[in-house]
Amino acid sequence: SSVNKWVSSYLEYGLDGLDNKPIQGRPSRLQQRQLEQLSEFIKRTNTELRGGRLTGEDIVHYIHTEFGVHYHLNHVYKILKQLGFSWITSRSKHPKQSL
Repeated sequence: SSVNKWVSSYLEYGLDGLDNKPIQGRPSRLQQRQLEQLSEFIKRTNTELRGGRLTGEDIVHYIHTEFGVHYHLNHVYKILKQLGFSWITSRSKHPKQSL
């Protein structure tokens, strides 16, 4: 059936009919200004003198308390990527590692 769709698209629209269409997903539950506020919160927290270490659960909690929206932890990582952040973790240490 996929090949039939390709042929139909090609016959109707030419080569442009074979281009991938944008995928429509569920709209974000956070508005653009809320995403900007979240981004500013993350930047501000990371530059604080007392460490600024954030976990995914911290961000889930912030979104829930500030905006009243609950996201699953996995989705928070997708939001971070959308905002241009990368998730960096510390390197673990073996218990027998030399000091």
